[in-house]
Amino acid sequence: MSANPADAFDTRAFRCTLGAFATGVAIVAAEGEDGTLVGMTMSSFNAVSLDPPLVLFSVARSALSLPALRTARAYGISVLAHHQQDLSGRFACAQGEKWAGVAHLRGAGGAPLIAEAAAHLECVPHAIHDGGDHEIFIARVLAHRCAPGADPLVFHAGRYRSLAAAAS
Repeated sequence: MSANPADAFDTRAFRCTLGAFATGVAIVAAEGEDGTLVGMTMSSFNAVSLDPPLVLFSVARSALSLPALRTARAYGISVLAHHQQDLSGRFACAQGEKWAGVAHLRGAGGAPLIAEAAAHLECVPHAIHDGGDHEIFIARVLAHRCAPGADPLVFHAGRYRSLAAAAS
């Protein structure tokens, strides 16, 4: 199970290993300084703290949305429902008109939130940290809501998955 330290690090194999961890899928969105909406699909979204309420997400340094996210006054995090797989794919693309025809609303801080998502978190920036080839954003949650009974979109081993019903 362990690799030989003398071998070159295999990033492809590392991605495969990380893919063994099932994650939810979220879209992190903000409004840029010029009023343009930005958004990107994330599986690197996670809770940090309950008191104060903090979450994190990481953004590749090569991401086109990075400058807008760095300067945003608010973030909208939409945890996608299972029926929103197409939106996950759309917002995972680096370019293109991601927002065309996408139903969304604005949170109290102005950040966009995807309609019909399983959950929404309205956040403000708290800190940004170095994370190798990514920047780690820590955001303070100001408001949140969850759609009761929503079936979340799950990503595992490079594929979208469904949650199985709990055994009784």
